[in-house]
Order: sequence, then structure tokens, then C-alpha cells
Amino acid sequence: MAMVPATIPILLLLIPAILAALSVVREKELGTIVNFYATPVTRLEFLLGKQVPYVALAMVNYVLLTLLAVTLFAVPLTGSVLAQASGALLYVICATSLGLMISTLVRTQIAALFGTAVLTILPATSFCGLLDPVSSLQGAGAVIGAIYPTAHYLTISTGTFSKGLGFADLSGAFAALLLAVPVLLGLSVLFLKKQEG
Repeated sequence: MAMVPATIPILLLLIPAILAALSVVREKELGTIVNFYATPVTRLEFLLGKQVPYVALAMVNYVLLTLLAVTLFAVPLTGSVLAQASGALLYVICATSLGLMISTLVRTQIAALFGTAVLTILPATSFCGLLDPVSSLQGAGAVIGAIYPTAHYLTISTGTFSKGLGFADLSGAFAALLLAVPVLLGLSVLFLKKQEG
């Protein structure tokens, strides 16, 4: 019962990040990225245009996962539904931004697929509180656990499902996700080149 709300963040991380990463790399492989180089569209506009459909798709996934948790697995959502949904929205924006950032650094879909899988699942399962509490980690693991978005959404998901928490109780986790969104998007914009180099 405790694992159901903890599984939702993992499922909302991997697939949206991979889909967002592949969307940009596919254009590089096909050569259609040249259209982006030749237009007045800014790097941020291009990335947001790629990101929005996958955020919407991930939110549909979130609704289905939550319905499955409540109905099939009989895990009651005792806290704020709005807090849970708002946290999910911020989290999937982080997940897709992470995928976009990885896509700006690689040239092939295979590299994007494996790079995204490794850079999302390994930190999410090892350092974000799924297996061991973040407070018990030391060194680099503690740093990753403190800054990785999954740790904060895991707090929101388990808090709203199991502990009956709302916005006020989860303000620290929301602040961390709100900070992660512009950082990840900013890094994506920084790494995306507007011309071949």
C-alpha cells in the first residue's frame, strides 16, 4: 500500500522524459532541425513547443495512475487532491525539461533513449527516498537527493496519499519543484544551439 504512491513519481519521470528527449533528437537525425535554425523562433519557444504536448500527455497518465491507485489498489487519497495534481504538473514539467536538456547534448535517438533512462531512473530510485530515506544519505548521494525533482514529488505523492497533507505542509517540496523548472529549462535553452557547429 505504501509503494503505490511512491511508484507514481517513477512512472511520471521516465516516459515523459524519454518522449521529450526523442522529439528534439529525431529532428537532428532527420535534418529538419535546419528549419529551426532558419526561423526567427527563439530557443525557448522551440523547446516549449516540443514540451507542451508531452506535459499534457503526462498529466493524462497522472490521472490514470491516480485512478488506478484509488480504485484498483484501494489506496485512499486522504490529502489535498489539488496539491497532488499541482505537484504532478510541476513534476512532469521538470521531467520533460530534463529530457529536453539531455536531447540538446546528444545527436542520436539511441543515445537520447539510453542517456535519459540512465539519468532519470538511477538517481530516482537510488537517491530520492524510494529505497532509503534521503536523510540517511551521505556525500554525493545526499546532494543528488536534495536537488533531484523526484525526491520532492515523492514527498508530495506520499504526503497527500498516506498522511493527509496539503499545500501548507508540503511548501518546501513545492518550492524545490518551482525552482527546478526554470533551472532545467534554462539549461536546455543554454545547451541548444541555434546553428550547426
